[in-house]
Amino acid sequence: MKYRHLFFDLDHTLWDFEANARVTLETLYEDLHLRERGVDDFELFYRNYLAHNERLWERYRKGFIKQEDLRIKRMFLSLLDFRIADDALTREMSGLFIDLLPTRTILFPHTKEILQYLAGKNYQLHLITNGFEKVQHSKLKNSGLAGFFGEVITSEGSNSLKPSREIFEYAFRKTNASLDSSIMIGDTQEVDIQGAINAGIDQVFVNHTGAASTVPATYTVTHLRELEGIF
Repeated sequence: MKYRHLFFDLDHTLWDFEANARVTLETLYEDLHLRERGVDDFELFYRNYLAHNERLWERYRKGFIKQEDLRIKRMFLSLLDFRIADDALTREMSGLFIDLLPTRTILFPHTKEILQYLAGKNYQLHLITNGFEKVQHSKLKNSGLAGFFGEVITSEGSNSLKPSREIFEYAFRKTNASLDSSIMIGDTQEVDIQGAINAGIDQVFVNHTGAASTVPATYTVTHLRELEGIF
């Protein structure tokens, strides 16, 4: 067995952030009567939210903004696209979104099957995630994934963010994992794959979306079931 410790990313790799965000935003759209307030195109609102969220996460990873700025600004900018500058509504939506999102349970196909397969082969499974501590643990519990992972390393818990090598070094200390026995499995080339390269371990790029290769990975798969061909 070449690898012993398999470090997974969570959002966009196992837990389908886009699908879960969509369901959550649909609920808020109806419950807060956003159409009557001026958000007349949900599809555009949803797409804009994803774009704002991605850009703000990049700024958060680089240390330009804080956690609360990320949470508030992604809603503020999404509403502002529809010429709605309502601070009370922005804060209400942000709070409700953070409460509701972790209760959603949409996973990528074969997530539980592949985790069961890997656990059955005695691999040690862990998570390294840039998500927030309470939110990520809630996602794991509600989606039935918590029992698969020995250690859950978050950016808050480690005080560092992928692709920084510090979060990986923290993970290695927590799990007593060596570099040559460890591998990172994630969907974001600039974060998961580059971060693993920075830390000196092999990587699996989970390319759910068919993205062009920008950071050469040790392995690439297009769906989770293909991990059986590696492990």
